[in-house]
Amino acid sequence: MDIVDLRSDTVTQPTPAMRDAMAKAEVGDDVYGEDPTINHLQELAAGLVGQEAGLFVPSGTMGNLVAVLAHCQRGDEVILGNKAHTFLFEAGGISALGGVHSCQLPNQEDGTLELNAIEAAIRPDDPHHPVTRLIALENTHNRCGGVALTPEYMLAVSNLAHRHNLRLHLDGARLFNAAVAQGVPARDLAAMTDSVTFCLSKGLSAPVGSVLCGSHAFIHQAHRIRKQLGGGMRQAGILAAAGIVALETMIDRLAEDHRRARALADGLRQIPGLELDPGTPYTNMVFLNLTREAGETQAAQHGGVSPAGRVAARLAEHGVRVGVAGSRRFRLVTHCWVNDAHIQRTLAGFQAVMAAG
Repeated sequence: MDIVDLRSDTVTQPTPAMRDAMAKAEVGDDVYGEDPTINHLQELAAGLVGQEAGLFVPSGTMGNLVAVLAHCQRGDEVILGNKAHTFLFEAGGISALGGVHSCQLPNQEDGTLELNAIEAAIRPDDPHHPVTRLIALENTHNRCGGVALTPEYMLAVSNLAHRHNLRLHLDGARLFNAAVAQGVPARDLAAMTDSVTFCLSKGLSAPVGSVLCGSHAFIHQAHRIRKQLGGGMRQAGILAAAGIVALETMIDRLAEDHRRARALADGLRQIPGLELDPGTPYTNMVFLNLTREAGETQAAQHGGVSPAGRVAARLAEHGVRVGVAGSRRFRLVTHCWVNDAHIQRTLAGFQAVMAAG
């Protein structure tokens, strides 16, 4: 059976062009800085986001960790959102490995942090307090529905940070989704930051890797941190080759994922027992819940398994995989391996499962 996998855009597989580029990639020892394909990827990535230099890393989590450790000393503090990926889903790495304290502010529904709240959270120069060193934002914002932060907001936070002699890092795992959704170049969302990381292995469909970008001085320091974390790679141009193809061919087509997400959401709204988040989808993510009544029905019939977990299991029987984000909550993510027919199959699967009770 052809599986429709909507759990995440991380399930994407490399395209034929990527596989061909990987097979033919010119490689060298990247620890010596001698892999020409990695060097080209890093230069290409930095130019796209308006930064001076780039550093290829195995994952977005490592990219964010390297960035925080390069900006901060042990005992420093980073201001970020309480729904930020770095806070929720990166194993506490900034604290466990870097000794960096975090101040979590409430994310607003649009993914932003209130400017007044950021300013109020900046610590005074007092030996009782950690030193506020960094502000971290996320774009698109995963746990706020895949919403995109605007260039105007990014610039406002950048100005606030630099006014207080702070640094600004952007977790741009899906930065190009944010750019395509708003019809702006990615550099309009990232050039005002002091560092930005984005993933090649999500909607861009490369098999592995992210790129961390910033100034030459910042990347020099980040390179040392990557080595400390065990992230030095040798003939990894085989991987970087797929990333180059991703950046050259996969950005503009993200609009198709957004269109299919809207079609999916429109269909799901018509199915009794489902409630979609207001505004969803902003980009390629659809967030929805079982209604309370539907959830109670599922729980009563299938004790021990969450209502959403039970629905997800029954959808899998129809060849549809979805992400479970709570006891009654789902996240569905479109990507280049989901086509129009898959959207219709997903809707038919939900319709059948919900009708069966």
